[in-house]
Amino acid sequence: MGGFAEGVGFFVKGLGWVARHPRWWLFGLIPALIAFVLYAAALVWLAMNAGDVAAWVTPFADDWGWRGLFRTLVGIVIFIAGLFLSLITYTAVTLAIGEPFYEKLSEKVEEEFGPVPGGDQPFWSSLFRSIKDSLMTLVYVLMLTIPLFILGFIPFIGQTIVPVLGALVSGFFLTVELTALAMERRGLRRKDRFAILRSNKGSALGFGVVIFLTFLIPFVAIIAMPGAVAGATLLVRTRLTPPPLMR
Repeated sequence: MGGFAEGVGFFVKGLGWVARHPRWWLFGLIPALIAFVLYAAALVWLAMNAGDVAAWVTPFADDWGWRGLFRTLVGIVIFIAGLFLSLITYTAVTLAIGEPFYEKLSEKVEEEFGPVPGGDQPFWSSLFRSIKDSLMTLVYVLMLTIPLFILGFIPFIGQTIVPVLGALVSGFFLTVELTALAMERRGLRRKDRFAILRSNKGSALGFGVVIFLTFLIPFVAIIAMPGAVAGATLLVRTRLTPPPLMR
């Protein structure tokens, strides 16, 4: 429990850091805002066209007398699935869009505690690696969350156990995404990063779950994203990074 609370505390510290550095908070808002606009446009389009999408995926229901009701229900499920997918991919997409922004923000956080580990990496090389790692992480997320999404329609289980498991899974992978910048700076690749986070599950879950729950509040994801990046950097530097890699 102590590790979980410690993880929550790092998110609070990250928010405190950007509160003390409003210029960097505004800087970090740019990619989060761009991603939000893209997602909002996609969800609005899906809401307006859910019926057509439902008709397209259910051609077998053309001759059903109750096809209208059936396709309305299918359309609702499609929109809920789109909303669910947006929640679990928003951070990865925002980090991919904002790679240069968040790299600078993360470095600025580290500068307050001493020399920044690692050296400058070619932009395109780090961007492509970040996208590749994000896609791999997304595959893992979908493998775990799609079954949970389906189980969510089961009475009682879907309203009690599934939301808790969903928050834990989503929270862990949010930590994976957010700590990637600071860990890559230390020369750690995806396999090594996962190993470190698994060995610090309490802190990783506490940090990610509180961010996941915070991001469920409309518009808060935009405001809190710079703080999440700053908190992840502090988490890596002071808690997760093995002593031999500290500079």
